[in-house]
Formats: sequence, structure tokens, C-alpha cells
Amino acid sequence: MTGPARSGYLAVDSGGSGLRVVVGVPGREPAAPRASKEPVRTGGRGIDPAHLMEQLVPLARALAEEAGVSGLEAAVVGAAGFASLGDALRAELPGALSRELGVRTVALAADAVTAYVGALGPRPGAVLAAGTGLIAVGTDLTGWRRADGWGHLLGDCGGGAWIGRAGLEAALRAHDGRDGGSVALLSRAQERFGPVNGLPGLLYPRSDRPAVLASFAPQVAECAGDDPVAAGILRAAARHMAESAAAVCPAAGSPEVAFTGGLFKMGDALLVPLREELADRLPHARQVPAEGDPLHGAVRIATDLAAGRLTLPGEPAMLCVVPAPGV
Repeated sequence: MTGPARSGYLAVDSGGSGLRVVVGVPGREPAAPRASKEPVRTGGRGIDPAHLMEQLVPLARALAEEAGVSGLEAAVVGAAGFASLGDALRAELPGALSRELGVRTVALAADAVTAYVGALGPRPGAVLAAGTGLIAVGTDLTGWRRADGWGHLLGDCGGGAWIGRAGLEAALRAHDGRDGGSVALLSRAQERFGPVNGLPGLLYPRSDRPAVLASFAPQVAECAGDDPVAAGILRAAARHMAESAAAVCPAAGSPEVAFTGGLFKMGDALLVPLREELADRLPHARQVPAEGDPLHGAVRIATDLAAGRLTLPGEPAMLCVVPAPGV
């Protein structure tokens, strides 16, 4: 143990690559997170609480021991898919966290909310979270708004899978001799995937199809400086992102807008047109750098919850605070 035992908090980020977990004490910098590498299962009841707890409990206990934490005043779990797949978590997770870890108060959140709080904190504005998919979330601090996040078949417009699919379509157009094709993207697609006439057989049967599509997005960005088709794809992606941000950003006051997620590592090829589109659609909003990621957001919510100063709006599908049974 590090120092005398004390009450602490638990913060969890559950996403497509598994769990990241922090245990800390308010007012002290938490230790580095521990992680699992297995995504939490989903089924007929949505996100599986038992599978989440199976991975979380040993990580949380080890971190609590290291931090000298004797009890957990608050726990925050930010989960991908919570808005539409969180019914079982809402019903079962507070009780499970109380029984297994002694947690007194639980906040369950959509990962878009923890991404927002990590990027902006408790301030009005909008956040674009983009990786394989894309979602925009905004608040005026009285309620939450979200746009897109509908998955690669129905939306996620401008996200990594969307960009990658558009790039591969342009490659196939060049292969066929149709208008709108890109010889540069055709060459990149062949380097990465082999002969493009094999793409349907490679992509369609795969359960990780969005990730495979998104893996081609960096090639689109690399071609954008010299290839007008690739540059046009990124401009269209930026336009879609700005549309989503505008749909959720407060119309009044001086809101802030930030970006978070791995897609923005593509750099200026995407960021320059995105900043231009946002300035055009949201001239009253100030673009600011993200302060942190979704795990930072979960930590901020947890420390505020433990201190009794959480001011973010509560909504069942976005952020709900539940006293553990018996508290």
C-alpha cells in the first residue's frame, strides 16, 4: 500500500479494444491505468454486465491495493453502445459493483459522454469523437444531444470506416474505368489488400469489417496532397463531421468545439478542411484542443461524483447516477 487507507473512486472506459481502469483518491494524481484486451460481450440483453465484471474486478482490486484505497465512494463506467445497449448494465451493474467492490454510488455513461467530459469538462459545447466510427455529442448543461453514431451501415459519416470505404470505392472505379476513380488509391488498395477483384470476398464475410475499412483511411490521407479524389473524400468527411457537430452544438452563448479520437492523427489532410467547415457552420463556437480522452472524462466525473459536485445533466441513455443498493 502507498500511505494510509482512504476512500477513493473507480473510473472505467469500456470500448472496442477492452477495458481501461483507474482507481484513485480525489486530490491526488491517479496511477497509470490497467487494461484488459477483450471487449465486453454484447448479446440479446445488450452489453453483458457479468462479462464486464469478470474483467473489471481483478483489475480494480489490484489498483485499489496499490493506491491504498479501503473503499470506493464512487464508480463511473463509460461504455461504448450504452445509449442503445445499456439496459442490463443499468439494471445489474450498480448492485454488482456494490457487492464485489463496495462502491457506494455508480454513474453509468455513454462513451460519447466520457469523451465529451475528457475533451471539454463541464462546459457547454460539442465534441466530435472519431475513430472507426463517428459520433457528435453536445450539451448546454441542461441536457445532452447526440448526432450520428449509427454504425458503418447506417451512418458514422466521416469516420474511419466511411473514409476507408469511400477510398476503396474510388479505387474500384479506377479499376473499372468509371468516372470518379483514383489510380493512386487503386495502387494503394492493391498494395494493402491484393488484387481488388478479391475485395468483396475479403470484406463481406468478416465480423470486423468496419475496422478493415477504417484501416484504409490513412492511405486516403497520404494520397490527399497529390490526388484530388482523395482530397475530395476528406473534404466530404469534414463536411459530414461539421454537420453532426452543428446538430448538437448549443446555438446560444459561446460554446466550445473539440475533437477526440484516433482518426484525427491523420493530421492536416483532415484537420484543415474540418476547421474550415466548422468555422463556416458554427461561427459562434470557439475551436479548442481536447484536454483528454474518454478515460480522463470518466476520472473527472468520478472525482466530481465522489466530492458531491457533479453538475452534468442526467439522462438514462447518456449519463445516469444510481446509489448502490443498500446505500
